[in-house]
Amino acid sequence: MKHAQGPLLTIDVEAQTAETTNIDDIVSTYIGGRGLNTRLAYERIPFDANPFGPENRLFLATGPMQHSQTSFTGRTSATALSPLTEGLLSSNAGGFISRHITGAGYAAVEIVGNADGPLALHVRDDGVEFEEVPDLAEATVPEVSEYMSDSHDIGRDQIACIGPAGENLVRFASIMTSEQRAFGRGGLGAVLGAKGVKAVTFGGTAADQVSIDWPANVADIHREAATSDHVMKQQGTTAVTPLANEMDALPTRYFSETSFEGAENIGGAIIEEKKYKRGTCSQCAFACKIPTRDEAAGIETEGPEYETVMSFGANAGVDNVVAVMKANELCDTLGMDTISCGDTVAAFLAAEEEFGNETLIESLIEQIAYREGVGDTLAEGVDRMHEELGVANWSVKGMEFSAHDGRALHGQGLSFATSNRGADHMYGGMYALEYPLVDAADSLDPEGLDGKPPVLVEKENHSAILDSGIICKFSRDFVDKSDLEAMLDTSYDHLQEVGARIVEMERAFNNARGFDRSDDDLPYDIDGLETALDDYYAARGWKDNGTVPGFENRTIPAIGSGGEAIADD
Repeated sequence: MKHAQGPLLTIDVEAQTAETTNIDDIVSTYIGGRGLNTRLAYERIPFDANPFGPENRLFLATGPMQHSQTSFTGRTSATALSPLTEGLLSSNAGGFISRHITGAGYAAVEIVGNADGPLALHVRDDGVEFEEVPDLAEATVPEVSEYMSDSHDIGRDQIACIGPAGENLVRFASIMTSEQRAFGRGGLGAVLGAKGVKAVTFGGTAADQVSIDWPANVADIHREAATSDHVMKQQGTTAVTPLANEMDALPTRYFSETSFEGAENIGGAIIEEKKYKRGTCSQCAFACKIPTRDEAAGIETEGPEYETVMSFGANAGVDNVVAVMKANELCDTLGMDTISCGDTVAAFLAAEEEFGNETLIESLIEQIAYREGVGDTLAEGVDRMHEELGVANWSVKGMEFSAHDGRALHGQGLSFATSNRGADHMYGGMYALEYPLVDAADSLDPEGLDGKPPVLVEKENHSAILDSGIICKFSRDFVDKSDLEAMLDTSYDHLQEVGARIVEMERAFNNARGFDRSDDDLPYDIDGLETALDDYYAARGWKDNGTVPGFENRTIPAIGSGGEAIADD
């Protein structure tokens, strides 16, 4: 099986030391990316760790596909104990940094300890440089890029950094790269902030020494991505806005409604009008990114994507696309997840009956990032502050909801409930089958849960493999099961088993922190949910209470003949 190349680089920011460890046995089993990160985190982060404590560890990894020249492979995975969910969480970002990490020559980079900061880490194929950067305290993401360019001739595509939100430990702070691409969900930017790390840069030519024999389908996928006339090339993910609205799957006014009368003013067609050039990730010919600008307002940004159209548009009662663009750009500049931030702002708007107040929204985003005034409360996220505001708790496992409303798409609702990451649509991706955004033969009736748990298990495992490869989820129309078999040089059944173990390690880690069936819950009712949960746990071989057998002693079943159980010594 093809897998990531190189050792583990461990950086202790408190001691300012770096060392490498051979992890060939782990990489060969877990491929790279999320799988590798999860396996390392499962073994190396204490179950009782504080997300903001020095014992938490942040892992960054690419995978074997980052050595290819094909589309859909410009992504990187980050993993740590989340300050938002309090569970083990992975998030991945696009852009161009994946090739620079690969160039540095490490299968994974691990950051441990807490420094006084702010500190910049320069990771190269010949070692690590620790740079104290006091002038970057509370610098915005573009200001970090400007400093790195002026002082070190380091491009923005080589940088992973945090903005003021990460330094101020906003629980949904992002790690940003290329200024506008985010490791968005779960607050991993706050983990870097707690560690005193303002930025990590990557470079080197170690990848030039790696030769991987790729099958012919890699070139075919790239060609099809380049020649396809796909709506996402014009509108990005906002292309789904009218469909979601029509199906009552667009959360509106802090989830009090499921369709928005102003959807056409913030959806795909208007976004396409604002798009002014092509945007893409490393090596990708699909180019589904949407650089947008409005000359009258003086705003230029990348996006918003559909999730931001929901969170700062419909869910905030805003039908002005320029206002959504401004919110999107402000979150990128300050370093925050647009979904969690938008939902949290919408909760405040609901409490104050201020839906549609664009000026207030901009002010709240800045207050959150700097923890000023009410922003200090909102920076904790919906789960921790909803009672204080007097609004419903629209979160799962502490994570705010993304779009694709589970009240209309019941399989997606089940996916929100079971996801180890919380209310995130990309973990299982059932929404794509229920709109549907796939061929009719693969589609599902959005109503009901009968027969859906086994499908969800396969989808979650599949997502884990894509996140380990690493391959973009939007490759679904171009990369099928047989393609994955050829690209990764193993059977799909084996890949499904690897994916299952990744999901299981995440669940077992969270079980050890107190998560169980009671956390697989939703703030709304779906008929048959409890039966579907029983079927889901049975399909995974878990207990009826939502826990993994043996989680108490870090035991996870082996993967075929090449795997090994993980257990405490």
